[in-house]
Amino acid sequence: MNIVIAPDSYKGSMTALTASKMMARAALDVFPNAKTVLKPMADGGEGTLDLLIEASKCIKIPITCSGPLGEAHRTYYAVSIDQKTAYIECAQIAGLTLVPKEKRNPDHTTSFGIGEVLSDVLDRGCPEIVIALGGSAINDGGLGMLMALGLEAWDQNGKRLGPYGIDLLHVRRLSFATFDERIFKRKITIISDVMNPLCGPNGASYIFGPQKGATDEQVQQYDQALNYFSTLIQKELAIHVRDAEGAGAAGGLGFSFLSLGGKVVPGAKYMANILQLDKVIQGADLVLTGEGRSDEQTLAGKAPSYVAKRAKQHKVPIFLISGSLTGDLTLLQQTFTGCFSIIQKPMSLDRAISNAQHLLYERTKQLLYFLKNMTK
Repeated sequence: MNIVIAPDSYKGSMTALTASKMMARAALDVFPNAKTVLKPMADGGEGTLDLLIEASKCIKIPITCSGPLGEAHRTYYAVSIDQKTAYIECAQIAGLTLVPKEKRNPDHTTSFGIGEVLSDVLDRGCPEIVIALGGSAINDGGLGMLMALGLEAWDQNGKRLGPYGIDLLHVRRLSFATFDERIFKRKITIISDVMNPLCGPNGASYIFGPQKGATDEQVQQYDQALNYFSTLIQKELAIHVRDAEGAGAAGGLGFSFLSLGGKVVPGAKYMANILQLDKVIQGADLVLTGEGRSDEQTLAGKAPSYVAKRAKQHKVPIFLISGSLTGDLTLLQQTFTGCFSIIQKPMSLDRAISNAQHLLYERTKQLLYFLKNMTK
């Protein structure tokens, strides 16, 4: 039995590597002679940077920058051995998991720290920047990030604005006069797990704002503010990227990186290529994947759906084992050979998160025992 294990992280409870190890342990308990190949996945969200560091043998660069609430935050990015490519993860700097649930409010979050990290990268002279955008706590359209690079903004009364979400709502005038133009000379690769446009019913605010603490009223306010902000940016830079795929990623941060000349690539595909996922799936008897929560959004470029696509291409059964299954399960069942939740009885979310490793191990073992008995 050759089993490829390629889950994403289970947000708030397990890294992709930890999840892989739990699944592998269960597999070997059921099939002691099995060969397990661990390929922990990411798609631009939480955990992407650590996988890139491990796969590409990068150098970790520690740095202190502004966190999502503007606080001093100790984090890191990475640089390739040849110093040509810098790797940055949005979730490491302005991630949703860095903000306590009771403080999640797009008015109070900022992407400023991402701009500070970019400034450090520019000082190092790296000609290429790879930015992983998923898992953010922000909805500021990249206002904070651009301000850290020198953008200036004012409200209708000529008052200078700050770098937070609440400031985005009041932007009426911009200036790139003091902007760090070195960024325009860099190759920017945006790896993203979503391809949403910036504005509208499928945009950043309506689709992702609520999970970042936005009320219904705020969702409408931010959608309108992003529309106006993007109009100003596009006029200043003579571009039009507001409706491009990925512009709505990371609360509109995708738009700002596109405005700087960045190119979006699907995060799961990018990581799968680096990890040589196709090569190991070709010789597999079974593939296991999973994530924290699976629903219709899983099929919109998330890591498990891309793993499923590659497994189907090679006619290998693939099972999804996630923290929870919600939404239209028919769509998931059309993509995966089988879909399972690690929750086996009523329990609180906090309890499920704290016991996630054990629950994943038990559910994986039950599934594999079933498959073992079916093949006798």
